[in-house]
Amino acid sequence: MKVPFLDLSRVHAALRVEILSSFAATYDAGRFCLGADVVAFEEAFSASAGAPAVGVANGTAALHLAARALDLGPGDDVIVPAFTFIASAWTASYVGARPVFCDIDPKTFNATAETIEAALTPQTKAIVVVHLFGQAADMDPILALAEKHGLPVIEDCAQAHLATYKGKPVGTMGAVGTFSFYPTKNLGGVGEGGAVISQHEALLDKVRLLRVHGSNVRYQHDAVGYNYRLEGLQAGALKVKLAHLPKWTARRREIAARYRAGITLADTVLPQVAPWGDSVYHQFTILQPNRDGLREHLMAAGVGTDLIYPRALHQQPCYAEIGPAEGALPVAEETARTCLSLPIFAELKDEEVDYVIESINAFAG
Repeated sequence: MKVPFLDLSRVHAALRVEILSSFAATYDAGRFCLGADVVAFEEAFSASAGAPAVGVANGTAALHLAARALDLGPGDDVIVPAFTFIASAWTASYVGARPVFCDIDPKTFNATAETIEAALTPQTKAIVVVHLFGQAADMDPILALAEKHGLPVIEDCAQAHLATYKGKPVGTMGAVGTFSFYPTKNLGGVGEGGAVISQHEALLDKVRLLRVHGSNVRYQHDAVGYNYRLEGLQAGALKVKLAHLPKWTARRREIAARYRAGITLADTVLPQVAPWGDSVYHQFTILQPNRDGLREHLMAAGVGTDLIYPRALHQQPCYAEIGPAEGALPVAEETARTCLSLPIFAELKDEEVDYVIESINAFAG
């Protein structure tokens, strides 16, 4: 049996008629950049996410716009978890600020109040919290720390659509939340897309201004802005998919539970369920000391896997000059060395999941 790490063709085949119908409506109306389709999706996503939303070009643009809306810039430090996708660090770098990397919790893979506090500097002006792999970070202590120091929190929810913390939707607790709709995400488009959410209307007004070249009036530019508009075709497809997201999320949790119950390979650490809210399982990432050997074994068995992520951010060449040095953030470094992400998407069949489990348990090391 062959089990792909991810197969987007399965979901797109099932939704082909709905999505092509949305494309036809957008095409016939000529609503290609922003417009009624984007407004309709923004309204639907706002209801789903629990806060007003502004659609933008992609998840990285959402982070960039959040940093601009919070007036971050040169001379500022921004705390960023060391184990995440590189775009989280672009939040600081794109506006000339400095990302200061913090370690993570070994159970949730997220930053904690303790790891963030250890990374604070006199120049710290914001904190980026990533709800990695769909698991919400422990927000109450982080928010208390942020309030103590007068720091805004940017919630990077790129992998956490519909995740909650003690019943509260991720992205609604900090100053601003950002989402990605890259095709591989739990809610993914058929191209690029992203969103910014916030309870603060003035902040969203800045985002709306900046996403269209800093202009609210044609040919009048009140700020240096960007071409970060969400396209109508993407918005239409995302609105179709959004209606299916709750059932897809439930299926991801079923698959995760099956993995958790079935994987018995010695020395393998499985994702843990946090007491404040179950993950939405954008990834099911295990830790294995012989990660590379297990991955080769699974490849030979026809099971697709991925390394998400094989290098901590402070180990990236682009951040070599700012560090910190090797060994300074040991949990992030060890997680990057031993992590292996297994297939998890809503269209996986039970027999495919069981085959992955059997293949893992058959690994002799």
